[in-house]
Amino acid sequence: MSDFLHGLTRFRRGSWELLASVLIAVGVVMLMQPLVLWAYTYSFIVTLTGTVMFIVVSHFPD
Repeated sequence: MSDFLHGLTRFRRGSWELLASVLIAVGVVMLMQPLVLWAYTYSFIVTLTGTVMFIVVSHFPD
């Protein structure tokens, strides 16, 4: 866990890519669930944020 947090504070690719991937996955789950309207409403924004974050983070150093 400390390696993950250290990678976030030092702007390393691995930790930020993991965070962006989790954000994309959460957005897709929010999109596919049928019960909560606010989750469906914000699912596109969450998925888009994760995708843009992944594109930006892919330029960080290893």
